[in-house]
Amino acid sequence: MRIGMIGLGRMGANMARRLSDGGHECVGYDLDQGNAAAMTRDGFRATTSLDDFISWLGPPRVAWCMVPDGAPTESVVAQLRERFSPGDTIIDGGNSYFKDDVRRAKEVAAKGIAYVDVGTSGGVWGRERGYCLMIGGAKEAVDRLEPLFATLAPGLGSIERTPGRDGQTPSAAEQGFLHCGPVGAGHFVKMVHNGIEYGLMQAYAEGFDIFRNATSESLPEDIRYDLNLPDIAELWRRGSVVSSWLLDLTAIALSEDANLAEFSGRVSDSGEGRWTVQAAIDEAVPAHVLTAALYARFRSRQEASFADKLLSAMRKQFGGHQEAGKTP
Repeated sequence: MRIGMIGLGRMGANMARRLSDGGHECVGYDLDQGNAAAMTRDGFRATTSLDDFISWLGPPRVAWCMVPDGAPTESVVAQLRERFSPGDTIIDGGNSYFKDDVRRAKEVAAKGIAYVDVGTSGGVWGRERGYCLMIGGAKEAVDRLEPLFATLAPGLGSIERTPGRDGQTPSAAEQGFLHCGPVGAGHFVKMVHNGIEYGLMQAYAEGFDIFRNATSESLPEDIRYDLNLPDIAELWRRGSVVSSWLLDLTAIALSEDANLAEFSGRVSDSGEGRWTVQAAIDEAVPAHVLTAALYARFRSRQEASFADKLLSAMRKQFGGHQEAGKTP
């Protein structure tokens, strides 16, 4: 398929490369000349002109937006709405608020344009590992785009199939993409996914902070332990019930520097945790861990602990996120 990628940063550029590797024709657009030039050097058609970008897309056009939530996404969708034609499709693959998806979908539907929201997880590792895709939109639009989703997703890979599914044809979910429901459902699922991520990260961070402080002089001398944190993380990767990709990334961060000296411990939040807590409030669902993890990020901006440094290190490992005020 032919597809246009809007936003050629860490995620968008690698997604375009994976699509191209999978046989799709991918062109790119970014306001940043450096990002566009980098893709051009890699053999892609990329531009800083939206009109040129659209001219490269044959009807029915498909544009995948990988730009920050809020004003940037609103601007891109508004510009595409003015330039696209009936039968064209806008995909929002960023971290948008699901209620905004519902509103924007109604706005573009008035012109006969389809809108699909895709919660995308995979970070800077996605080009090699594939991306987990949580999709919302009308069935006909999602079905039409399935070749793109199948290319971006990891596929079955080496993960053991869940008992009870092994005798069936592998489902889309087993391959790493899922049509979750109508418009907004994809980003709703991704929102809660990120809320859970906050909680998992906080649990690891607090646990390793306890290890870090096991040498405290406030403890009796015979129960002070000088523990090797990189080795504990490595140990837990093998056979432990708390093993996970986040633990893999924790092990990488600690092996690079057990003291995490490059991190201040200031931990940002990109919005999904707040939205998850708000959804829990709206639904009257107790969400103690997710709410506490969100508040811990707020607290990190006032004083930093080793746990905060490890949270920041994990964010850099999976998403390439730099701490506020720092540059790559």
